[in-house]
Amino acid sequence: MKRTLLLLSLMVMVVCSCAAQSKQQSSKATVKLGIEVLRDRGFDVLKGKRVGLVTNPTGVDSHLKSTVDILHEAPEVNLVALYGPEHGVRGNVHAGDHVDNDVDARTGIPMYSLYGKTRKPTADMLEKVDVLVYDIQDNGCRSYTYISTLGMLLEACAEFDKELVVLDRPNPLGGKIEGNLAEVGYISFVSQFKIPYLYGQTPGELALMLNAEADKKNAVTGKGVAKDGALSQKCKLTVVPMEGWRHDMKWEDTGLEWVVASPHVPNGYHSYFYPATGILGEFGFFNIGVGYTMPFQLLGTTWINAEDFADEMNKLNLPGIIFRPIHYKPFYSVGKGEQLQGVQIHIMDFAAANLTEVQFWMLQVLNRMYPEHRFFEECDKSRFRMFDQVCGTGYIREELSKDYDWSRVREYWTKDAEAYRARSSKYYLYK
Repeated sequence: MKRTLLLLSLMVMVVCSCAAQSKQQSSKATVKLGIEVLRDRGFDVLKGKRVGLVTNPTGVDSHLKSTVDILHEAPEVNLVALYGPEHGVRGNVHAGDHVDNDVDARTGIPMYSLYGKTRKPTADMLEKVDVLVYDIQDNGCRSYTYISTLGMLLEACAEFDKELVVLDRPNPLGGKIEGNLAEVGYISFVSQFKIPYLYGQTPGELALMLNAEADKKNAVTGKGVAKDGALSQKCKLTVVPMEGWRHDMKWEDTGLEWVVASPHVPNGYHSYFYPATGILGEFGFFNIGVGYTMPFQLLGTTWINAEDFADEMNKLNLPGIIFRPIHYKPFYSVGKGEQLQGVQIHIMDFAAANLTEVQFWMLQVLNRMYPEHRFFEECDKSRFRMFDQVCGTGYIREELSKDYDWSRVREYWTKDAEAYRARSSKYYLYK
């Protein structure tokens, strides 16, 4: 009898395991990427043209094959040049380091740097190219530099009469739109355009909007930044859309594997936390999980009481967010080797959560708990410029530094979201 029950139990386990595996496999790759749609179309928009590819390790199909290799191996495609944004084409450059011109070891194709002194392709870099192809996974946040590179490509293609093809990819934050528009005077490579901090579009949709709204009165500075937060002229643009993606999807819903876009965004899930703490990282004295195993998911210092801080944050009842006390020692970066205390952010309801506001509420609570700490006064003043550029305005810092009351500043942070949704929705390619 016992043996029979054991066999039955094993059979149930096998059936459940197979069912789970079948369910997992059926949920994979629910989204077909732009590179896969282009391949299915026989690379139609690239035939008979000399092709330059702007990509990095995130440019892969759903089976993780590099777009570099896909285009290089395709008989229909004449791939003649590669261009690398921050971190380089093959991802072998550390964050913030210059990317040098080189030759790709795998294909022998020349590689040009678009991160360093040259962020906008020059005439010489495009001389032997008829069409540029852009294929990079973004994280949905304005301060991430890949969309700034995309904007520079739009400008260069218009100026030098080249075509641009954008192979579309998901926005891991779906259609979330949060934060004020970047303002004139605060336009930079981390806030390249007049868009919110979270802009709720795919790279293809954003490119369509930027290109359509180009205005000749805007000129690009020597640093490759549009002075008024808009492009100066239109280029010939083609977006190869995905299949199966929707604006209400977050990353897990796509069934796609995540390839590290930058060292501290190790999976798609961490894209949710990047906008929740990233701005606070500009202070230079908070640890936000960088240097520990949960980048952007934590906030900690030596002087916080973790349990008290978590209790006070949870009293706010922020939609979709729970805070858990945590004690940890970073392996590098801020607080390396020190015993830190703080909170871990848990997103319980992604749709309900206001991701970008979490960090500002934390500032308010910490100021109430530890009034002896005046964060902007303790911060190295040289960091103010980057803080303002990431926020897209100086208003946030100036007002917060008075009394750290986020409820008063919040109206400014949220004022542009709905108008931007109406503006950008005209260029949506997906429901």
